Amino acid sequence: MVQKGNEIHITGEYITLGQLLKFLDLVYTGGEEKLYLSTHEVLFNGEAENRRGKKLRVGDSVTVEGKTYLICTSSD
Repeated sequence: MVQKGNEIHITGEYITLGQLLKFLDLVYTGGEEKLYLSTHEVLFNGEAENRRGKKLRVGDSVTVEGKTYLICTSSD
């Protein structure tokens, strides 16, 4: 994964919401992911989401901590 501004570039078919939270340094463990999602508002394509295993694919958007990130294909 690579972050370019508000874009998150991925190389595979998808990443999970938990992987994104770790990449953004908001959590460090699976247990922290679960707690974070139960205490913070996270929006997936504009809808509330609390499943750390939710698959994020190219074209999806995630809003966390007031910032919106767009999942994009890697330019490599």
